[in-house]
Amino acid sequence: QVQLVESGGGLVQAGGSLRISCAASGRTSSGYAMGWFRQAPGKEREFVAAISWSGGTIYYADSVKGRFTISRDNAKNTVFLQMNSLKPEDTAVYYCAADPRRLMTGPLYGYWGQGTQVTVSS
Repeated sequence: QVQLVESGGGLVQAGGSLRISCAASGRTSSGYAMGWFRQAPGKEREFVAAISWSGGTIYYADSVKGRFTISRDNAKNTVFLQMNSLKPEDTAVYYCAADPRRLMTGPLYGYWGQGTQVTVSS
């Protein structure tokens, strides 16, 4: 069992930056792939970024490529999402996800955090 807790969300102006974090606890000794997803009001949850246990494989959604950077610190069981050049359409609840099986871009991760709100004002 793995517990995930996101932090760092907030309100930022368009063009600004924000870094959100996800701290994992519990059975974290296994090699978990980690992902970030987001869900805006009235929309389905969508993939944002994902990173393998080693950090050697990373995927991004086209909508965030070049603006967002995912990274992880396995010693601290934490994954980060650095978000630059934020746009109002990035406004959403951002969810952290983890899975021991494989790196995925779909919402089939076994463990999910409670989410953190990111609001980008125009």
